[in-house]
Amino acid sequence: MEDYSSSKQVLLKKEKVYHENCSGCKVEYRKDTQTGIPVKIFISVWITTLGTALPISSIFPFLYFMIRDFHIAKRVEDIGYYAGSLTAYLWGTLADRYGRKPVIIFGTVVVVIFNTLFGLSTNFWMAMSMRFLLGSLNGLLGPIRAYATEVCRPEHQAFGLSLISAAWGIGLVIGPALGGLLAQPAEKYPSLFPQGSLFATFPYFLPCLCISILSVASLVASVLLPETLHTHAGTKEGKEAYGSDEKEIMQESSTKTVLDSKESLWKNWPLISSVIVYCVFSLHDMAYSEIFSLWAVSPRKYGGLSFSTAQVGQILSFTGIGLLVFQFTLYPTIERMLGYLTVARIAAVLTILLLSCYPSIAQLSGLSLSLVLNSASILKNAFSLAIDTSFFILQNNSVPQHQRGTANGISMTALSIFKAFGPAAGGAVFSWGQLRRNASFLPGSNMIFFFLNVIEAMGLFMSFRPFLGLPG
Repeated sequence: MEDYSSSKQVLLKKEKVYHENCSGCKVEYRKDTQTGIPVKIFISVWITTLGTALPISSIFPFLYFMIRDFHIAKRVEDIGYYAGSLTAYLWGTLADRYGRKPVIIFGTVVVVIFNTLFGLSTNFWMAMSMRFLLGSLNGLLGPIRAYATEVCRPEHQAFGLSLISAAWGIGLVIGPALGGLLAQPAEKYPSLFPQGSLFATFPYFLPCLCISILSVASLVASVLLPETLHTHAGTKEGKEAYGSDEKEIMQESSTKTVLDSKESLWKNWPLISSVIVYCVFSLHDMAYSEIFSLWAVSPRKYGGLSFSTAQVGQILSFTGIGLLVFQFTLYPTIERMLGYLTVARIAAVLTILLLSCYPSIAQLSGLSLSLVLNSASILKNAFSLAIDTSFFILQNNSVPQHQRGTANGISMTALSIFKAFGPAAGGAVFSWGQLRRNASFLPGSNMIFFFLNVIEAMGLFMSFRPFLGLPG
């Protein structure tokens, strides 16, 4: 790279060396000469993440009918998630070795192929196999988190990672809507899809096909992404080509030495501690999701809201819209003003205060109930987005670039373990709370939301610097 303009030279760091044929160096050069948000790249990242989230949730509305038709057991929807989480470490390691882009592209191709074949399933074993392969071969979520921190300047990392969180959350909202609208089209829209047609023979193919078509757009977007992993030889000069930014990041996370081996990741306390705290907060979110649905549909005499499942779906849809607005408008400004870790702690405190008010919401009715509950749900999920994004940043900043994919893989694998316990714990506590409605201390739903606040308080306590191994 030669003949830089004088204006760009001001932004370049003198100690850096940019290797002409290294894609990672080209990204570093762009970051050092352009201070703005990489809008086109972030849009591609958002679309790619959305395309990965949709297949997970799109089967929820028609899962019951598929179970009935195939005579299979429940929890088919979990197979892909757990398969993907348990192979996340492998895909993260491959992303560190061969680059983020190949893993992202391969994962998107997997969505296109196996999500389509899942829609064409005719029996239990085919559905199970397609769901397993869809999850285990699609390992792009960890690498794309690492990618979002590497493709932009440090001041834009929070926005980039919040895009991934928001795209994932929105996908989990849009997916069920697509599945419910498009499944069994021959029964719902006989004039468009007559008996004997392809979509009558395969009643769950249409939603899968539409999502696969969207994933083709994700594939195009992922192909256009620039690679961020450095490919030049690991000489001293080559290390300095991107070493200065990494040194600043490592100092922020108080990691004293450069981590050269995969084994040393397990000795990197800033990384491991941030993963632990993230999993505690995620356990809270998963338990909350289970409890919220149960609480909303339970009878008012038990402290619930007596909502129908359709009303719960409407609440979640409004929450998805509110989350999108928060992510694009308020969060970037708040994060720049306060810093990502401070934002996470404030969000945790506000979550505790908010959930303390939930039992009182059941005393409302009509329009006031709808307004308060929608507002509370949006706030709760906005707080969760802020916390998740903060710990994504902390995890990625705790390791050098050549270990970020593996670090995110460790995080996702640990998360899958907590995900297994979250809903079960939430359901058990909800049942226990229902049995003690007449207790003198924290009766009924008061105990249920107190349990959630205890978990959140644990995460808040662990988020302070002594546990995380941060200076100051």
